[in-house]
Amino acid sequence: MIPVFRRTARLLIALALTIPVLHTKGQDRAWPVVKKEMRPWTRWWWMGSAVNEQQLTDALTTYRTAGFGGVEIAPIYGAIGYEKQYVPYLSSRWIQLLRHTVTEAGKLDMGVDLTTGTGWPFGGPQVSAPFAASKLVVKEYHAPFTEKIRVKEGKQPAAVLQSLTAYNGSQVLQLKDKVAPDGTLNWTPPPGNWTLYALFNGKTRQMVKRAAPGGEGFTLDHLSIEALHTYLDRFDAAFGKKAPGTRAFYNDSYEVYGADWTESLPAAFAKNRGYDLSRYAREFTGNDNSDTVARLKSDYRETMSELLLNNFTRPWTDWAHHYGGVSKNQAHGSPGNLLDLYAAVDIPECETFGSTYFPIPGLRRDSADVRNVEPDPVMLKFASSAAHVAGHPLVSCETFTWLTEHFKTSLSQCKPEVEQCFLAGVNHVFYHGTTFSPPEVPWPGWLFYASVNFVPSNSFWPHLPGLNNYITRVQSVLQSGLPDNELLIYWPVYDVWNTPKGRDMPLKVHDIDEWLHPTPFYKQVTGLQKVGYSLDFVSDDLLSKAIVAGGKISTNSKAAPYKILVVPSAEIMPVATLEQILQLARQGATVLFQSLPKDVPGLGQLDVRRKKLKSLLASLHFTGTGIREMKLGKGKLLLSEDVSAALQQTGIQREKLTDSGLKFIRRKDEKDTYYYLVNHTPQTIDEETKLNEINKTVILLDPQTGLAGKGTTGKDNNVRVQLQPGEAVILKCTANAVDLPDWKYLRNTQIGDSIEINKWQLQFSNGGPFIPAPVQLASLASWTSLQDTAAQSFSGTGVYTASFELPVQKVSEYVLDLGIVHESARVWINGQDAGILWSIPFRLRIGKWLRLGENTIRIEVANLMANRIRYMDQHKIPWRRYHEINFVNINYKDFDASGWKVQPSGLEGPVRIIPYN
Repeated sequence: MIPVFRRTARLLIALALTIPVLHTKGQDRAWPVVKKEMRPWTRWWWMGSAVNEQQLTDALTTYRTAGFGGVEIAPIYGAIGYEKQYVPYLSSRWIQLLRHTVTEAGKLDMGVDLTTGTGWPFGGPQVSAPFAASKLVVKEYHAPFTEKIRVKEGKQPAAVLQSLTAYNGSQVLQLKDKVAPDGTLNWTPPPGNWTLYALFNGKTRQMVKRAAPGGEGFTLDHLSIEALHTYLDRFDAAFGKKAPGTRAFYNDSYEVYGADWTESLPAAFAKNRGYDLSRYAREFTGNDNSDTVARLKSDYRETMSELLLNNFTRPWTDWAHHYGGVSKNQAHGSPGNLLDLYAAVDIPECETFGSTYFPIPGLRRDSADVRNVEPDPVMLKFASSAAHVAGHPLVSCETFTWLTEHFKTSLSQCKPEVEQCFLAGVNHVFYHGTTFSPPEVPWPGWLFYASVNFVPSNSFWPHLPGLNNYITRVQSVLQSGLPDNELLIYWPVYDVWNTPKGRDMPLKVHDIDEWLHPTPFYKQVTGLQKVGYSLDFVSDDLLSKAIVAGGKISTNSKAAPYKILVVPSAEIMPVATLEQILQLARQGATVLFQSLPKDVPGLGQLDVRRKKLKSLLASLHFTGTGIREMKLGKGKLLLSEDVSAALQQTGIQREKLTDSGLKFIRRKDEKDTYYYLVNHTPQTIDEETKLNEINKTVILLDPQTGLAGKGTTGKDNNVRVQLQPGEAVILKCTANAVDLPDWKYLRNTQIGDSIEINKWQLQFSNGGPFIPAPVQLASLASWTSLQDTAAQSFSGTGVYTASFELPVQKVSEYVLDLGIVHESARVWINGQDAGILWSIPFRLRIGKWLRLGENTIRIEVANLMANRIRYMDQHKIPWRRYHEINFVNINYKDFDASGWKVQPSGLEGPVRIIPYN
């Protein structure tokens, strides 16, 4: 017999799958039809894989009720005391549970993704030493050369000699064939001052981080295709050659530390770069800061990029396709060209780490609770640009990683952070994340060591559908049609690679101050976006596949075309890239150079390639001053330091809406154009906004509430936009007939007096550790200031009820303004559910629920988990006992909340009902 709560939950899900609950009744036709990919998904940690069928079914039902569209299974370490319940990774029982999850998710119209491993990076027991992540080990020998040529360190007993190079001034000899299997050197040096450099393929000995039981072992050598095949053989055996039914296989961010080599690298280098790397062993491994070393290392970095692309990313994607799935990969942190690596998979995925400062009034940001790192939208655009250029419809993002300290994240803090992702081109959000926890585990249940904790035990869980529905509405638009970006921006990766510093160059999120921020490319991208241009980045390889049609640049048959190619100042450019750029111009493209390249990358055949570049540059003859121009074939070249001015002269108009501080992103769905607008400024925006789109009918779509209506448009295709700080709106420009009411704008001038509600009944529910007693309030303040000491440690919901009189007024709308809220609220007016207020500015239109005379209002407020955790740590109540990292704070120190300040909770108000015309 199925328990009552399970039957009820399944009934709710059945209704959810048939009723368009996301939007206001009668207006859902203005929105795209919602698919599961449009809902937010969440990373789903299986601790010790201690799961069973019924618990998995119940958990999925809970997540679906909250508005999730899918889960991303990530097996990790387990909880202490539950070892007998662990299920070994990829065992027959584990595969059985995986297939059960896929089946049950399908019944709920949910999707399931699966990491191809446990923890991160890829690795495990099937990775023996020969296939483990490799590093270059260098040994230097001096006369009389009696020492054996081998690595003596105990951690590198199997290091394989790759080359032995002898130097005497300008004399260079290769001696590897003179070394016996035991390391004895059979060579008598000629007269001179000889030095030997031996290069060995050693091992990093890095183990999988946060591995699940059955997933422990060495990290994979991602540069070796033999290692990848050996690694994937274990999955083939576990799957029994039968597809597991998961939608996607995913790979977490590249964190293979110190892996700067692989055994096949010298051969690949010689083949692709045209010369022998070992010939320059002394320069490559030394501290010389010369141009030669910079070029040598640029060639090495390019070779690593090719190995990662061709020996891991592409064959792993092919393997995913073999099982009827797609690949989803986080390329950031990789020692390679991020654009090519992102473009090679089906769903490029970026990541937000830390929190961003937004000047939105009232948005909480305590410096003690955030990391000293901000997500950069330009970094996010590497993933979205690769997707747009390659024609991939989805761009995912691991979102909210360490947004704040554990238990201190509010839903209102999530909103601008996820909006920044949307503005950067993301349209498929994954939360970081949700930990599966058996129902018998006491509050707060099992938790992953890194926040944010999107778990049912979180105080904000009852209000999470507010955020989830918002994301769903936005993503329903951002997954429609194609991106509408006019500029294609060349990324000069060779300028990044051309440095003698270091060896490999992982392009990490945390190192953008070194490899991204100082570049002319970054300055151009941020400057152009600020003045209202939409753009994507393109790599040399992706550009090589572009063609011109109708004067526009087409990078892929599934991609939207671009109006112009912009080349920011690039010191170094391959000859083939410049030739392709000129060919695009001959075909009819417009190309804008900020400056012309000055040199070619790399070291091989340098003089020959330099002559070719010089010859190409000499063939270019620009006329004019300031913005110089050259006709070439059907197209033209422009040369201007002022890129924005040159774009204006070319007739490529910017979106002037950014002048007021609005941020935007556009999508085009056949003849319709969508604008997603966000106000992250501290000012209210109420203006007629000029759009470049010329369709005369503009529909306003409110992603916060689902409301829709025809906007007021003026001359020159202006549309009126009203946005409080922290609000967003979607404009749909269409030529189709629209059967919708007019959008109800609010006049700035309030009509009559606001109704302020001061007297409240407050009752607590759904929380702990103790339920405070009900109380009558003569005025609003944080409930932690109540005389009942239980209120200081309480985390959960407080229900405020009151009544008020509505006078007779000539009013077209009433707005409920909750003032200060800690941290989210659900509102009922006269017994009708008016919605969830989960973000700043905590305002809601409520006119349709009001009546003349007496009205009742009920507000359910949820606070943070912090006060309850503080109480538990102060009273040494155990709640965190995990293997491996156990539990850490935002600075990766042992977690202890006992010294925290009490966090304000509940309504502080003032709560006002404001009449408008």
